[in-house]
Amino acid sequence: MTVSRARPLLARVASPKPVRSATGSTATGFDGYVTARGADLLRTAFLLTGDHQRAEDLVQTALAKVWPHWERVAEEGAGSPHAYVRRVMLTTYIAWWRRRWTGEQPTSDLPEVDLPDEVERVAQRQDLLRALATLPRGQRAAVVLRYFDDLTEAQAAEMLGCSVGTVKSQCAKALTRLRTSPFLADGGDQP
Repeated sequence: MTVSRARPLLARVASPKPVRSATGSTATGFDGYVTARGADLLRTAFLLTGDHQRAEDLVQTALAKVWPHWERVAEEGAGSPHAYVRRVMLTTYIAWWRRRWTGEQPTSDLPEVDLPDEVERVAQRQDLLRALATLPRGQRAAVVLRYFDDLTEAQAAEMLGCSVGTVKSQCAKALTRLRTSPFLADGGDQP
């Protein structure tokens, strides 16, 4: 395809017209949902991935998967389309880590300095994220759903597609590992 023939196609892709559903309505319900719950989804995605850019990609991918079926999700979601979207996001995350390459991990040792309170809180959050990153994926997902998303064991089990006992054991193993994590020790900066 020549450049002159591709320009009209690129113009249509770059500025698409509003897409209408089968009933003729635009996705205002979806827009409202994204506005209301987008920050919650991004927080959960960030806790799962440990990286802001990957979290944004995860949320965007999950929302792109849900959007074409939004009317059905909103109607059949038993009043909770958020649980459905979060489930799609979790299954997408699981599919990503099954094929993700983890060969490179950038690191650098920074010198110790006296930190103001806000900077100390940020450092503690970073230490927590590093400690979460050391957990196996199943344990990490269970901890994020139980303690950061504040789901019950039954809800987390449903989201993960496993039994309640599995969620309990994954959380117990994860908490044991986190208690002994060098990232959460007093120094917090040792690998």
